[in-house]
Amino acid sequence: MGKGYYISKHLATAAMVLAAIALVTIIALSVVYNREKSKNAAKFSKATTLPVFPTPKTSNEPWDKYRLPDTLSPQYYNVTLWPRLVKNANGMYIFTGISGVMFTCEKKTDLILIHSNKLNLTVFKGHHAKLTGLSGVTAPAIKTTWFQSETQYLVIQLEGKLKPGKDYWLYTEFTGELADDLEGFYRSEYMENGEKKIIAITQMQATYARKAFPCFDEPGMKAVFHITLIHDRGTTNGMLWTGGQTIFGPTKRMSTYLIAFVVSDFTYIDVRIWARKKAIEDRQGDYALNITQPILEFFEKYYNTSYPLSKSDQIALPDFNSGAMENWGLVAYRETALLYDPRTSANGNKQRIVTVVSHELAHMWFGNLVTVKWWNDLWLNEGFASYVEYLGADYAEPTWNMKDQTILYDLQSAFAVDSLTSSHPLSRKEEEVNTPSEISEMFNTISYSKGAAVLKMLSEFLTEPVFAKGLSNYLKQFAFGSSVHSDLWEYLQKAVDQTPGIKLPYSVHEIMNRWILQMGFPVVTIDTRTGNVSQKHFLLEPEAVVDRKSEFNYEWFVPIKWMKKGQVQDQLWLLQKSAIHKPMKVSKNEWVLANLHVSGYFRVNYDLGNWERLLSQLESNHQVIPVVNRAQILDDAFNLARASIINITLALRTTKYLLHEREYIPWEAALRNLNYFFQLFDRSEVYGAMQAYLKKQVKPLFEYFGTISSNWTTVPSGHTDQFTQIIALSLACSTGVEGCRELTRSWFKKWMQNPPNNAIHPNLRSTVYCNAIAAGGAEEWNFGWQMFQKATVAAEAVKLRSALACTKVPWLLNRYLEYTMNPEKIRKQDATSTIGYIASNIIGQPLAWDFIRANWDYFFKLYGTGSFIFSGLIRDVTYRFCTPFELSQLKRFQKDNAETGFGSGTQALQQAIEKTTAKIKWLEGNKEPVLQWFLSESA
Repeated sequence: MGKGYYISKHLATAAMVLAAIALVTIIALSVVYNREKSKNAAKFSKATTLPVFPTPKTSNEPWDKYRLPDTLSPQYYNVTLWPRLVKNANGMYIFTGISGVMFTCEKKTDLILIHSNKLNLTVFKGHHAKLTGLSGVTAPAIKTTWFQSETQYLVIQLEGKLKPGKDYWLYTEFTGELADDLEGFYRSEYMENGEKKIIAITQMQATYARKAFPCFDEPGMKAVFHITLIHDRGTTNGMLWTGGQTIFGPTKRMSTYLIAFVVSDFTYIDVRIWARKKAIEDRQGDYALNITQPILEFFEKYYNTSYPLSKSDQIALPDFNSGAMENWGLVAYRETALLYDPRTSANGNKQRIVTVVSHELAHMWFGNLVTVKWWNDLWLNEGFASYVEYLGADYAEPTWNMKDQTILYDLQSAFAVDSLTSSHPLSRKEEEVNTPSEISEMFNTISYSKGAAVLKMLSEFLTEPVFAKGLSNYLKQFAFGSSVHSDLWEYLQKAVDQTPGIKLPYSVHEIMNRWILQMGFPVVTIDTRTGNVSQKHFLLEPEAVVDRKSEFNYEWFVPIKWMKKGQVQDQLWLLQKSAIHKPMKVSKNEWVLANLHVSGYFRVNYDLGNWERLLSQLESNHQVIPVVNRAQILDDAFNLARASIINITLALRTTKYLLHEREYIPWEAALRNLNYFFQLFDRSEVYGAMQAYLKKQVKPLFEYFGTISSNWTTVPSGHTDQFTQIIALSLACSTGVEGCRELTRSWFKKWMQNPPNNAIHPNLRSTVYCNAIAAGGAEEWNFGWQMFQKATVAAEAVKLRSALACTKVPWLLNRYLEYTMNPEKIRKQDATSTIGYIASNIIGQPLAWDFIRANWDYFFKLYGTGSFIFSGLIRDVTYRFCTPFELSQLKRFQKDNAETGFGSGTQALQQAIEKTTAKIKWLEGNKEPVLQWFLSESA
């Protein structure tokens, strides 16, 4: 890999030739554009049905493999696309295009494989491409071409061999559908000022660039791209405007999945933030604009590397499958992740924007400048961005204590998945990740959240300056190229070696490979009576069989930061199954707290005496224990109990001190674990006693916020205090604290009486809307639906869409489910999350489950096998399952749809089966003790 971006002499010469070709092409297409426009572009005469090329029956041929051979290396693309934003004579939205790619032959071959999916390629003398040699080289004639549908290749067999070291030019013309499938080059529709508008946009990650133009669609196959768009005047975000076309300057050397372009009439504010005109006029882009420059400045300092590009655009899109996408130079977002209106957006919306923007801008270096060679190492991109997003956000909003929230949004989320036998290593073997579905399946909690947690741990034991130094040198070495995880370890080790005072028990490679090449994590058990410290692979189902073998035998090198009765101690390492650490042997009036500030990716268990002393400390003076460790104690205890390692009543006792807790992070950790109990018990006799206990615990918090907010007429000034206030209102209403439900219903009723004047604070709207619609009937639901349809701010629309799922009226829920199949009512990007909202309702859950089973084929065909959404959908509709009957339904669903498949939800379905099995077994021995404990504590 080169240390920087450069164009070799032979490539520069070829680029001049190609530029001339491009100019001729653009002029020709401009003539065609004006001619066709005068005739009405809607009646474009080329074929608009997608072709079915013959697929030979072969066995283990190169075109039957999902990975490209290493025979060709792309250098330069010249792509011109012409999207039609009106229907043609056949009632379709289409785009036409031409594409040329210059590639270098690396090994002698008579075969060209290039990705192409759902494109109708023009036929030239019986073939679907033209091949030309460059710099005096004669290209062999094309023998035959066809489309291999399973592996999504245009296959080109040649009469002779391509010569190693020589450059060639492959030319294609094509037509594609500008569909509304949220993939590749697609269309989005929205209403503005009563007018329906259509835009053409892109989403190429992970395997969708091939739906826009033929390309070598692998992350390691980087090239320079020269792209031209033909369009109506005033409808693109362009670099060089010439009439009805936008000519973009050549890109840096980059991966296909990072390409982006948009044809729209959006407007912008500098740096630049692009969005619908109304959104920009309403200043909804101002907050993103204000934080973008500080975040970019932070990452330039952090990476010690200048921003790699000459432009930085960010765009909010009405329809987008992901939350955001780090396209290089044109980052795309859902509107909820970029637009903020202080009149209707909550504090949580603001936090989401700063973290998402920080995440995507972090990718401009880590992921875009240096890219993973293959998707099996996706965690390196996404885990890293998920970690440093908190650093960038903390720099932009220094009073928010953003770094502490990693425990909630990464560590604990990762633990929940990584404690299952169906988990997988951060870095999988390449042969495990091949198909588009398998690639999409990698975009999961393990890659993002576990990746972030493990890298945070690495940064902690290396120290942040050493970590940042290693990163900076790594980025400079592999700039505009690609790498594997061992390359990062190498440069971090060099930084360690160059820093006096940093001592590790083993090399970075040896330590970190145990964390990324085997799945799971350890529970570290500390016996303060003897000083013995041991580790064991933590599984929610401790008797489950782990089929995946590990060369490290599920042992880790564990860095342990700890304190003794409030005093910080020297870090120690657990390097084997167990060891005696004498400093951890304490007297009866001392306690030990391990994983200080939750810096490590492991759970902690103690001997019973130490647990008792920690509980006593929490109840007497909980502030002696750091706030994130209070959250850790709660989460560890509940999950240790779920795994039958400690008694469930011990875990429940960790919640008793919450009477005195006012901080957000411990309350949120408690609520997540208690919500799990709600899901388990809300159909049993345990529920009433549990409600009574939680009512007693949350009442002081509810009264506290009622006092400091002048009877709920204001919100606290502190950032996380605003989140705690939401918890207080939500939990108080759900448990029946006196005055709470009446309060929320009265606010909603006043709004219904005067819709233009919504006086409910944005922070509290989700809770108020949900409670009022749950307590009401069709009148309240229909009002909420009308407000949803009229919402002009995406964040407000999400609050209403979620709240509509709170109704207790079955026919309203069934009607709402049907709406998810109608994009005129619920956008495609929102359909599956809406079903998830309904499934979170105890009445809606069986309705949603039946709905998904009845319509699985529909959703699977609609979103495609490569879509990211299926794992979340399966997780949401099966979250409550805890009975043998529900387990049997899951297995039947798996069997009945085996032929259709589950795409990116394949692993999620297996996890649902595993979770349900574990819950059934756990309930057999724990339901009665839980009931008796709640009865005794709620009295």
